Amino acid sequence: MVQPCVGIWSDKCHSKYGRRRPFIFIGAVMISIAVIIIGFSADIGYLLGDTKEHCSTFKGTRSRAAIVFVVGFWMLDLANNTVQGPARALLADLSGPDQRNTANAVFCSWMAVGNILGFSAGASGGWHRWFPFLTNRACCEPCGNLKAAFLVAVVFLTLCTLVTLYFANEVPLSPKQYKRMSDSAPLLDSPQNTGFDLSQSKRELQYANSVANNESEMGHVADNSPKNEEQRPDKDQGDSFADSPGAVLVNLLTSLRHLPPAMHSVLIVMALTWLSWFPFFLFDTDWMGREVYHGDPKGEADEVNAYNQGVREGAFGLLLNSVVLGVSSFLIEPMCKWIGSRLVWAVSNFIVFICMACTAIISVVSISANTQGVQHVIGATRSTQIAALVVFSLLGIPLAVTYSVPFSITAELTADAGGGQGLAIGVLNLAIVVPQMVVSLGAGPWDALFGGGNIPAFALASLAALAAGIFAMLRLPNLSSNFKSTGFHFG
Repeated sequence: MVQPCVGIWSDKCHSKYGRRRPFIFIGAVMISIAVIIIGFSADIGYLLGDTKEHCSTFKGTRSRAAIVFVVGFWMLDLANNTVQGPARALLADLSGPDQRNTANAVFCSWMAVGNILGFSAGASGGWHRWFPFLTNRACCEPCGNLKAAFLVAVVFLTLCTLVTLYFANEVPLSPKQYKRMSDSAPLLDSPQNTGFDLSQSKRELQYANSVANNESEMGHVADNSPKNEEQRPDKDQGDSFADSPGAVLVNLLTSLRHLPPAMHSVLIVMALTWLSWFPFFLFDTDWMGREVYHGDPKGEADEVNAYNQGVREGAFGLLLNSVVLGVSSFLIEPMCKWIGSRLVWAVSNFIVFICMACTAIISVVSISANTQGVQHVIGATRSTQIAALVVFSLLGIPLAVTYSVPFSITAELTADAGGGQGLAIGVLNLAIVVPQMVVSLGAGPWDALFGGGNIPAFALASLAALAAGIFAMLRLPNLSSNFKSTGFHFG
């Protein structure tokens, strides 16, 4: 709910600081608070009455710290979505149609830089030595590493947010523009009204801009039409209703009936795509720790060390993934112009299918290397370690496609309906969060059904990616002739 709500609210924001920047500032503050709560959850739980036993010897559950962590993580997720929508919309606001290609490449490359820095922080196990004051009875070395990395992240976030707020000059939205350029209306109109002439939309936008210029020069533009006076209260009430969170959800669901027909195929492919990605996002480093390095976070000392080493190696793999993602982001548009966005998205899903199948194969080979089972094997062989890192790296290519092509196709398809980008991306967001909930609730029981481990979830992810690739080949529209790389266009 957060991202579509914030997207629509920012579309209609009349703040003198602009439409997007107030939400970016609020979200950044919330992120900083959330990561500090997460990082210091063990300390907060200790103060609230968790065990006083030293963290190096206590092996039980610290329930109060867990509750604090969950609250902080929930707040972090909410704050991330508060920032993402307006930030991506701000990119679209500042870059014209001729600059979207460059803007998308720059956006993806900077995202890759941030991922590289973040995963480098996770790959390092020395934070507790550089900041020894962060460890105590409630927080040992892994916890100290987490706190230090998060505090450094807060510093980086603060600097980047200040740069954005200072240099991204926004023109405040005038009430006249708001009345004429409602984001949610086009997708909710009757189907016969969705065949909208883009030239008409451009003329209305030019008219709205001229009205805004006249308002700035003359103070205000009066409209004494009795018809407008009669209709304005009802319209204000409708706009007020459309701004409420519950109504946004209703709008998202009802707009499914009025989307362009091809958008339904996009939603299906998007859902299958993310159904294949979320098992990897949830279990990637845990998979490295358990099934590649054969460690156990609750086992003996050597098993715990092996697990921690595998997790750090997984973070290094994600770093390589981000490097490949950054490079691939510059190749997506030429590929889309060459073979079409439909084939690019389909091929990316086939790559995910192969990589997810390889993770299951690597796990089976690694476990079968010792006839006594995974719990009796400590450490990773060189071949399985390299194979796992190769899989992590290759997944950066389809991830770059997943982060850009679906949003570009959505922007292209819904532009013919006269706008409604914020609402359209909100609908697309449903195809992301629904698979996330399915995987989060079902992956654990699914793995347990087959004896534990991450192989069942990865095998299911492989099948979902294969289905997504086949469906994309058969049902997605081909937009190769007029593809515009709008990337993370959330607004």
